[in-house]
Amino acid sequence: MVVAQSGGPSPVINNSLRGIIEISRELAEIGTVYGAVHGIEGVLKEELLNLTDQCPEEIALLRTTPAAGSIGTCRYKLKPGQKEDFDRILEVFKAHDIGYFCYIGGNDSMDTAHKVAGLARERGLDVCGIGGPKTIDNDVGDSEFKLVDHTPGYGSTARYWAHYVQQSNEENRGSSPADPVLVLQAMGRKIGYIPAAARLADPQREMPLQIYLAERKVSIDQIRSNIHASLREHGRAIVVVSEGLEIEGLQIPEEFIVRDSFGHAMLSSSKITVAQMLTNALNEEKLPVKGAARCNVPGTHQRNDMVYASTVDLEESYYVGQKAALLAAAGEHGYMATILRADWKNYQPRYDKAPLAEVAEKDRKFPAQWITDCGTDVTDEFLTYARPLIGDNWVSVPMIDGRLRLAQLETRPEMFAAQKLATYHPQADRKS
Repeated sequence: MVVAQSGGPSPVINNSLRGIIEISRELAEIGTVYGAVHGIEGVLKEELLNLTDQCPEEIALLRTTPAAGSIGTCRYKLKPGQKEDFDRILEVFKAHDIGYFCYIGGNDSMDTAHKVAGLARERGLDVCGIGGPKTIDNDVGDSEFKLVDHTPGYGSTARYWAHYVQQSNEENRGSSPADPVLVLQAMGRKIGYIPAAARLADPQREMPLQIYLAERKVSIDQIRSNIHASLREHGRAIVVVSEGLEIEGLQIPEEFIVRDSFGHAMLSSSKITVAQMLTNALNEEKLPVKGAARCNVPGTHQRNDMVYASTVDLEESYYVGQKAALLAAAGEHGYMATILRADWKNYQPRYDKAPLAEVAEKDRKFPAQWITDCGTDVTDEFLTYARPLIGDNWVSVPMIDGRLRLAQLETRPEMFAAQKLATYHPQADRKS
C-alpha cells in the first residue's frame, strides 16, 4: 500500500495515518505500507518511506503529533493534460507491486485518488483506490449529511475557536475603553463551518458577538451599522469573519492575492486580509464610542495546535484511518472512508464508506438554514450538530524535559523503497 497526504494538515491527520499503519499490520492482504513523502509528489519522485518497519513506539506517538511533518503533504494538482505525471505514477505502482493507494485529504485529494486508481485499472493494474477524509473546513460530503457527517480535523479546529473566542472576550472586556471592537479572522475561504464554531464559545449568547460567514454576502455599510448598534448597547463588539468573506464596498485587489496550484487563494500568504481591511474601514469613520477597532488573524496554529485538539476528533480520526485500510483489504475500490452519525440526540459515530465520485472536487456549503435571518449568527441547530465534536476533555500530550515528545520516524536511506526508475521531475514543476 502507498499512503499519501495532501492539502493543509490538521491536528489529527497523523492519527488517521497511525490507524492505517497499525491495522494494516494485522491484515494478510496488505504487505508493506509505504508513505509517499510529500503526497503525490513523493509517488512521482519514487520517494516511498517504509512505515511498516518503523518503531511501534514512534507510530503510537503519531496520535499526538500534529500537522504533517511525519510524511509530509503537498498542494500538487494532477491536471488532465499532465499525461506524463499519470504515466509515471503507474510506472511507480508497477515497479513496487502496489495494490492499494490511499490518499488522505480533502475534496481535491479525493479527486486525485479517484483519477489515479481509475486510470490504473484502465491500464490493467489491479490497484484499489481509497480515500481518507481530512479537512478542517468540513466541506467534504453532502449537504444532507448522508454520505459524510463531518471530517477529521474539523472538531479540533472548532474546539480551538470555541476557546479562542472565550479568551478573546476576556481581552475585549478588559481593554474595551481603548479598543472596543475586536475583529477575528477564521480560516475558511468559501465555507463557514470554522467561523460558525465561534458560537460554541457562547451558546447562551451573552457576548456581544457577531459572526459573518462566507456563504452570506454583506456590505460594509451593513457591518458598520451592526457593529455601531452593538457599541451603543454594549460598549464593545467581537466580530468573527471568514477569511474569504466578500464584503460589498471592500475588495482585496487580485494582485494582492497569492494562489496555490489548485487556484485556491492562500489568504494567509496574501498581502492584505479581510480582517485588516474591515478594521481599517471601521477606523476611517469615528466609532460611536471612544477608542478604535483592532484585529487578530490567527495563522496555521488553528489547524495544528495539538493542545486544543478534540479527544473526540482524535479517536474518530484513528478509526476512520482503520476503516480506510479495511476497505482497501476488502477490495472496496473507489470509496472514501467516512464518519456518519448514528444518533443525533445521544451522539454516536459510525464508520462507513462514500463513493469517491460523489465527494471528489465537491464543496459542501454551510447549510443556509443554520444561518440566522439577521446574517450575524448561527442557529441552535448548528450547536446541536457541532457541540459533540469538540469533546469535553483535554488531550494528554507526552512531554520530555519540558518539550513535546513528537513522533520521529526513521528516515535513513535503507528505510526507503529502493528506487527502480529513472529520476523524474513532476510535470507542473518544470520550467517552460
